[in-house]
Amino acid sequence: MARSALLNVMVQAVRKAGRGLARDFGEVENLQVSMKGPGDFVSAADKRSEQTLFDELKRVRPSYGFLMEERGEVVGDDEQYRWVVDPLDGTTNFLHGIPMFSISVALEKNCVPVAGVVYNPALDELYTAEKGSGAFVNDRRLRVSARREMADCVIGTGIPHLGRPDHQGYLAELRQVMANCSGIRRIGSAALDLAYVAAGRFDGFWERGLHPWDTSAGWLMIKEAGGFASDIAGKDKIHETSTIVAGNEAIHGQLLATLAKA
Repeated sequence: MARSALLNVMVQAVRKAGRGLARDFGEVENLQVSMKGPGDFVSAADKRSEQTLFDELKRVRPSYGFLMEERGEVVGDDEQYRWVVDPLDGTTNFLHGIPMFSISVALEKNCVPVAGVVYNPALDELYTAEKGSGAFVNDRRLRVSARREMADCVIGTGIPHLGRPDHQGYLAELRQVMANCSGIRRIGSAALDLAYVAAGRFDGFWERGLHPWDTSAGWLMIKEAGGFASDIAGKDKIHETSTIVAGNEAIHGQLLATLAKA
């Protein structure tokens, strides 16, 4: 596949950060870890990855702003563009030696994603997308699943853990979905979950309590792979509501209807 110069910059940045994460993943027991909150850890590896991404992206586009999980918002001179960065999505997996974590980088123009990269350095899977140019994993074109009935589908989700609100509300949604689908999976990295929807590995996905750095790159990948993504009310307010529901056209609609029953 032919990548734009800008996407090549993003790929180089995530691969460089990924090499550091892969090294630290092999020595996870030696990491210096601090608590951000109940069940939500931030490691030295996380911070190093974010610094690498910031340095690499700032070097090639010094006028662009940033929205980063650890550093927060950095306003750039060019207010149209900002990088949305999660340096380690799936920190709990990472710290437990589970190889399901990722780096997610999106470029937004006026808050709309125009390019995105999700990289799992443990498996060396690189997901990329550009607006109007399709979505790919390791240069293979992605298409969302073609299944049309939820009864045949595997649906991904994120489960609220210690310190997250509304466990009872989630359990009501889970009861509705698991009664109407073939199986439910929880990876532990929303960016990977959304990439899996784009790849057709998951037929659908839903989660609450997400941030732009969790969803921005994956949303674009799903769209470029022929899928649909919205907030949990079916509106285009994913960032505002911190919710996302995704799938192909048929499953997206059925999943929204199923969740509404909860």
